[in-house]
Amino acid sequence: MTDTRDLFITVPRSDFDTPGKSHGLIDVVRWRYLLRLLVRTGVTTRYRNSVLGWLWSYVRPAAQFLVFWIVLGIFMDLDRVPNYAVYLFSGIVVINLFSEGFKNATTSIVGNAALVRKVFLPRQLFAVSAVLVSLVHFLPQVGLLLFVCLLMGWAAHITVLGALAALAGIAIVMVFSLGLGLLFGAVNVRFRDAENIVELFLLLATWASPVLYSWTMVQAAIVDKLQWPHWLLEVYLLNPITQGVQLFHYAFWRPATQELVNASKYIGDPLMPLSPNFGINTLWTALIAVATLLLGQMAFRRLEGKFAQDL
Repeated sequence: MTDTRDLFITVPRSDFDTPGKSHGLIDVVRWRYLLRLLVRTGVTTRYRNSVLGWLWSYVRPAAQFLVFWIVLGIFMDLDRVPNYAVYLFSGIVVINLFSEGFKNATTSIVGNAALVRKVFLPRQLFAVSAVLVSLVHFLPQVGLLLFVCLLMGWAAHITVLGALAALAGIAIVMVFSLGLGLLFGAVNVRFRDAENIVELFLLLATWASPVLYSWTMVQAAIVDKLQWPHWLLEVYLLNPITQGVQLFHYAFWRPATQELVNASKYIGDPLMPLSPNFGINTLWTALIAVATLLLGQMAFRRLEGKFAQDL
């Protein structure tokens, strides 16, 4: 009878995986069947036992839009920006994508503590699935935005660059939110203060990007009025969320507004120019988003060994 131990002698040790050893985001691809299950569960359970169900995906952005449009567009007369309603809503949907993905990724490990304590599986799956679920909830909002833009003549002025700009904006915001989510999600396991810090970030996100105002107002305030260094404006424009919002403005607001400008509805108030180095800044913000993802992944892998004990 052959000793089974002799069969393992011929197998190189490199062919065996160390139990509990993570390969980082590579494992997300290898465990993609589980990722699909987590995404499906996150989508189906969010509105369970809800009367309105998926309509809630429209209620929140609609409420945000109405509040900002009434207060800023009507009371503060910021509707001097042509087609301010579309300008505002196209920025709000980007902020919602970032906010939901970042917040849910931060709490994903703590929220799945029972699984983390009992079985081994790539913990990055929870953060990635949280960001993908936010994308699923983001799509109905984009559909509503697209429908309104189509009614305003968007299709006659859309270009290939515009379509690519929308995709680039989504990719930059998702990668950036995932990187931050991995970083703060790992820290949140040990220090729950991370959730409060994230709440502060999200509170500032809407105001730190040209959602409610235009980038030209920032330029006028920083460079012209306050006489601060011009590089502060450049730092502002290199915020990935700022660029994501501007890419959506380029993809949706500009084509939808061009018809109104051509019809002279906004006489003397043409479309605002693109921000300086708009194309180059898209590349730079994409690199910043990827660098944030790598930093978040490094911090996550360094801290994940103690997740079970800390939970």
